[in-house]
Amino acid sequence: DGTLTVGISDFAQEQLGELVFLEVPEVGRDVMAAEPCAVVESVKAASDVYSPIAGTVTAVNAELASAPELINQDPYGGGWMLRMKPVDPRAADALLSASDYEAVLQAE
Repeated sequence: DGTLTVGISDFAQEQLGELVFLEVPEVGRDVMAAEPCAVVESVKAASDVYSPIAGTVTAVNAELASAPELINQDPYGGGWMLRMKPVDPRAADALLSASDYEAVLQAE
């Protein structure tokens, strides 16, 4: 249906350390590309999560409210943060996959 799942990368969760709190937007909120759309708080620091594209939030992972550590345990599965319907579905074509992102990190 064109809905995208948004979260943080395995690398990001590793850098943040143990996550203890998550704040996500309300369903129905419109977000712009590169706009802060969530906040993750770890034992180290709080960090903004930026929307990869413009769209409308269609769902949030309510399970993370009581178990933010799911992001650390499974960032690409049960640790998803929100789902969104993009304004322009083609905008997702410019995003890196998890494996492409890993390759960029390895090259640095």
